[in-house]
Amino acid sequence: MSRDQQDLLSRTALTVFRLNGQFLTASEELAKPAGLTAAWWQVLGAVLREPLPVAGIARAMGITRQSVQRVADLLVRKELAEYVPNPAHRRAKLLRPTEEGRAAVARIEPGHAELAARLAEALGEDGFAETARVLERLAMVLDDMTDVTDGVTDGVADGVTEP
Repeated sequence: MSRDQQDLLSRTALTVFRLNGQFLTASEELAKPAGLTAAWWQVLGAVLREPLPVAGIARAMGITRQSVQRVADLLVRKELAEYVPNPAHRRAKLLRPTEEGRAAVARIEPGHAELAARLAEALGEDGFAETARVLERLAMVLDDMTDVTDGVTDGVADGVTEP
């Protein structure tokens, strides 16, 4: 790998880390009036269209199953979500939002729409769409490279042990 490629990787990673922090801050602000946190909103949002097992939510969100489990259990205790039987797996129940959970997420919609409109104005419609496409492509490529990144994090890439 060339130094330029390493610099690009570093710039990309640092920008994504910064974006993550910015999106978490914005999400907390958007979720607060609805009585939710960003994490609660994230998990409820994952199951709005269809119930999913905790492991499925974790895979879709790129976060650990354990952290999703903690949030899911809390949402169930707060009656914002409920566990229902999973016809495909007896032990891995499905999580789905309750009407109260759906209503809470719906209360976020006006602020969400306003932020989306502001970003579209600042980036332009085409620029906003391109930004989403590039980030989605990057996520897909990294998903496809799981074996490669596993080797790198173990200190081994392409069969060569790093010093």
